[in-house]
Amino acid sequence: MEPHRFSPDTDGVVPLTILDRNGVVCSESNLMPEDAILAALEWMILARTFDDKAKSLQRQGRFGTFSSVRGQEASIVGAACALDPMRDWVVPQYRELPALLMQGLPLESFSLYFMGHPAGGVIPPGVNVLPIQISLAAQLPQAVGLAWGLRHQGADGVVAAFFGDGASSEGDFHESLNLAGVRKAPVIFFLQNNGWAISTPRRAQSAARTLAERAPGYGVEGIIVDGNDLFAVNAAMQEAVHRARAGEGPTLIESVTWRAGAHNTADDPTRYVTDDDEAPWAGTDPIHRVKKYLEAKGIWTKDEAQRIEAACTSEVDRAIAVARQTPAASSDALFDHVYSSPPARVVDQRARWAAMYKDN
Repeated sequence: MEPHRFSPDTDGVVPLTILDRNGVVCSESNLMPEDAILAALEWMILARTFDDKAKSLQRQGRFGTFSSVRGQEASIVGAACALDPMRDWVVPQYRELPALLMQGLPLESFSLYFMGHPAGGVIPPGVNVLPIQISLAAQLPQAVGLAWGLRHQGADGVVAAFFGDGASSEGDFHESLNLAGVRKAPVIFFLQNNGWAISTPRRAQSAARTLAERAPGYGVEGIIVDGNDLFAVNAAMQEAVHRARAGEGPTLIESVTWRAGAHNTADDPTRYVTDDDEAPWAGTDPIHRVKKYLEAKGIWTKDEAQRIEAACTSEVDRAIAVARQTPAASSDALFDHVYSSPPARVVDQRARWAAMYKDN
């Protein structure tokens, strides 16, 4: 697989593309099986269904600030489809809902997190994910350490660390790539370049032609893909997973996508995103692209669409209902999950807090 093709007379780079915006494949060599494509599409639709519900709940004051994955579903699902939840790990930022679900995190747990419930931060046993990270790039050193640890244990698991273009401007990004390259840690740095670091455009963040081209400087493989192409993302990720399992070290994948909306529910993109910014991305919706491909194959029918859309709506409604029915945490829950064996001072603080709360 050719990782990227450079235009000789421009500053542009043509990312790897397999499925074009019209749902037509450019190459038959790296296609996902049809059943896997349909399953991936269902995960993408589930994520978008939850996005719509979460935005509504946030506007009602029932959810905290929420970051939608709308427009980036193919990046996350295509990457997660290449992982084995039983042995591989996902280290997220805050926009990777479908990858977390595909690893086994219950949707109600994710919902509780945005309801401010402490249980929302608890990862169930056997679910190979790290907690959501709000601080940009702070999870990347942890991902390298986790991957390095797996290698020392003789395990063949790999670690997929997700982050955005804004996070690639942080020192943790560069330090993590350097360490991963030196140690050949089985980690995949999955960079979702969605065009914006909140309101700062990609062009104002770095003069580099591409972000993937930073990788060779650290002895790391670099690949750039069309992030709205489910097939291209999956092909690049499959290659990166194979390299990592074979002991060939880390890969930096730059998935070029588009944030179809606000950075989060506290943001107003109309203040900085122009029509000229959006114009090149018209007609590139990743879900519509896969639907067109499956329609041409006779797989995506009206009945199939109704079945999947109903199933996704039902699952979102179920998860939200479970989260709402979860008993509220008491105020002293802030002491839970801090220490496995709390020191005396924390035990004393908890006792004093309980006495104060009781008096009130």
